[in-house]
Amino acid sequence: MASLWSYREQGVFHPQKERLLETARVWKTEKRKKMSILCVVVSTCSPMQLFLVKVKVDRGEQYKEAYRWPLAELKLVDGKTLDEASLDFDLHLDKVYKWTTSSIDEKKTFIGCLWMLSHQYLGGSIAFVNVPPCAAEGRRRPPKARKDPAEAESQEELDMYQEMTPKEAADVLKLMEEYEPLVNNSVAFAEQLSNDLHVLDEANLRAIISSEKQVTQLMSNIDEALAEVARVEETLQIYDELLGSVKQQMDHIHQENSLLHRIVSNKTRLIDEILFLTTHLNLSKEHCDALSQADLSSPSRVKACIAAAEALSLCMNTQIHPGYRKLQSVAEQLIMFETLKQNFESSFISHITNIFELQGNAQVPALAQPIDKPSAPSHALHHEELVPYIPLMAWLRNANPVLFCDLPKVYAQNLSRLYDREIKAFFEQAKTFLLGRRKGSLQESLEKPMGSRQQFRWSLPGSREGQEHTSDKGNIILILEQVLRELQPLCTTEQQFIEKFFQLSHDATDLETSATKGEKSTASPEDPPCTKPRSQLEEATTRLLSEIFCCLEPELRGFLDICNKIHPFGCLQVLVTLNDSIFEMWDSSSALPSSFLNTILGNMLLLAKNSFNKCIGTLCKEIEETRMPSKLKGGILPSVSRFEEFVSFSEEVFRTAQRRGELDKAHLRLASSVFSSINSLSSANLKVNTDMVMMENFHHIHCFLCQKMINCLEDKKIEAKQRYSEHMKKYVITYLGQPLEKLSNFFEGVKARVAQGVKEEEVSFQLAYSKQELRKVIDKYPGKEVKRALETLYRKIHKDLSPEENLLPVVWHAMEQELIHQYQEFEELIQRCYSGSGIAMDFTVEDLLSYFSSITLSSM
Repeated sequence: MASLWSYREQGVFHPQKERLLETARVWKTEKRKKMSILCVVVSTCSPMQLFLVKVKVDRGEQYKEAYRWPLAELKLVDGKTLDEASLDFDLHLDKVYKWTTSSIDEKKTFIGCLWMLSHQYLGGSIAFVNVPPCAAEGRRRPPKARKDPAEAESQEELDMYQEMTPKEAADVLKLMEEYEPLVNNSVAFAEQLSNDLHVLDEANLRAIISSEKQVTQLMSNIDEALAEVARVEETLQIYDELLGSVKQQMDHIHQENSLLHRIVSNKTRLIDEILFLTTHLNLSKEHCDALSQADLSSPSRVKACIAAAEALSLCMNTQIHPGYRKLQSVAEQLIMFETLKQNFESSFISHITNIFELQGNAQVPALAQPIDKPSAPSHALHHEELVPYIPLMAWLRNANPVLFCDLPKVYAQNLSRLYDREIKAFFEQAKTFLLGRRKGSLQESLEKPMGSRQQFRWSLPGSREGQEHTSDKGNIILILEQVLRELQPLCTTEQQFIEKFFQLSHDATDLETSATKGEKSTASPEDPPCTKPRSQLEEATTRLLSEIFCCLEPELRGFLDICNKIHPFGCLQVLVTLNDSIFEMWDSSSALPSSFLNTILGNMLLLAKNSFNKCIGTLCKEIEETRMPSKLKGGILPSVSRFEEFVSFSEEVFRTAQRRGELDKAHLRLASSVFSSINSLSSANLKVNTDMVMMENFHHIHCFLCQKMINCLEDKKIEAKQRYSEHMKKYVITYLGQPLEKLSNFFEGVKARVAQGVKEEEVSFQLAYSKQELRKVIDKYPGKEVKRALETLYRKIHKDLSPEENLLPVVWHAMEQELIHQYQEFEELIQRCYSGSGIAMDFTVEDLLSYFSSITLSSM
């Protein structure tokens, strides 16, 4: 079983290449709950080092190192009292540690080990107070003395028995073979052995007495050897003391070398830091002069100021240790940088503000004469004047964001005055072009009463007024397109410039790219790009452009109002032109459209839609509330003519439009109103046949819609055809009874009796419908009389129908088919109700066909 000493040494210190010299079980004074072990160890590697180690014992009886102190840091060992019965002692290290040992012997042995190591390796640097002399002069116990009592006792028992050598074993065997007979008798064998032993003892004594001189000589040699050993020990002690001083000197040299290395390292780091500060916090004299003078009068000096400002930013943005700022030279350099920065900021802001003011106060250039179209002014020269200052604006944005944020406001305030004058002059020029082909001034055009403009609205396309409106229509579209075409580069160029000059697009580049991709992928043909969410636009750019172009939206709204007023359907042209312009700008691949201009055009588009819807609502109301004169002689109603004129005009305007959703809705509303207006004729007190008028108008609408082929009005076209057929049938039936009125009334009575339950063969026995009465009615309609009645009916129909629709052949053919059908019905009733009577009408179907044919040919 290994001893605790060996276990501690092998488990704790051997892995660290250390050897255990002494141990002591201790507790903190007045606290005996946790036991620790103080160990004195020495390193086995060179250079040799001594340590004082505190080892803890955990619950699993495992040893674990808790603290470690170099023995050279031990200043004082206090034994507390000279009384050998005290177990307490103090060690003065980084602080005073108070411990209590488990026994007096352990305290003496531990303090003695410390005393020996102090004098042997540390030159007596450790002070010992209140320590008994016997403990201070003690030495380390030999290894045998450190063994545990149980182990020592076991060792003594083992020392009592010695193993026999091979020779002794052979002699014992030989002896047992020689006295084999006596072995069986143990008593005799024991007596024999005792006698032999006695003989041997006597022989040994004689040999010892005879060798007395040799023994004396041996003892004297041993004494001499002991004396020599003592001299060797004294010599070794002297050498040991000499080597101890040499070790102290070597340790001192080692410490001095460490200090020298640290000094060299610190010096190198100091030089590096000084070079770093002098390199990165150094601003050349040329740059200092450029910033101090702040001369921005020429391009070369502007470039010098840009280079100086960038160099100053590099110096001021250098990351240095906070402690360096307390150095006087560094502090002075930083103060100089801040002074230069503030002075240059003030000078640059003053210079750029002066440029803004000069540009804002510039005069609008006079228009060159003659000019053939309105044109917006260009700000390319103003932008070129400011472009060289873009690097300085970027520098100011990073150096002083607070001052930078004020410059866009100053720019907008000054440039808005210039744009206000230019935009107003531009729209005045556009108004002049818009009204140039009309007689009278703008004021006269706007002061015309509403009724006169409405009268122009319903003029025929071939009339003089219609030609004038057609000219106005083309003029409005061309001039409005030119105005929008001029506004696009004006707003787009200004937006691109302020984004570049004021660094507005740096923070929104990714957003703009992703938003553009998303909008292009999700936008439908019916949704203009101006309707995208406001949150996707650059708010800062839009806000700045709104201040610069503060008068653009009111002027454009006023111009569109004029376009709406000078032509009855001007709102329709404005709507189409705005839609097409927005789509054209959005689909343009040369440059992204101005989000600000799109917003304004979107607002104008909403106003145009409202005006268009209001116009359609007014038109529908007029159509529905129109009262037909009682003296109306038929023909196409005014409401149908209005509808036809509007549809023709709108289809021509929308011929190349990219969307027509609003127009389709308007067409449906107007068609419903027109149908309602025609249906209202049924309750009107007209002198002409109502079915005839409704038939003509529905036929006219159907032919017109077939000619235009408008998809949204296909259902209305089918409905018009149905209504036309229904009213033609009613009209034919109304006039059908006139040629054979009495005959028709007679057979209507016959059908009524049959319907009441009278049998067909009993109808002839009714007094009013007897055979004699039937013969009287038939005699009243000979062939000549029927032909004369048809000729009268033909003249009546020809008089009622309007020649524009050319419905006479259609109605006359329908009349022929219906009369033949009626004749066949009469013949059938005669056969069923008057069978066998031999009664027949005076004319046949062939006669009727010949009558209709001869009447048609005679009228041609």
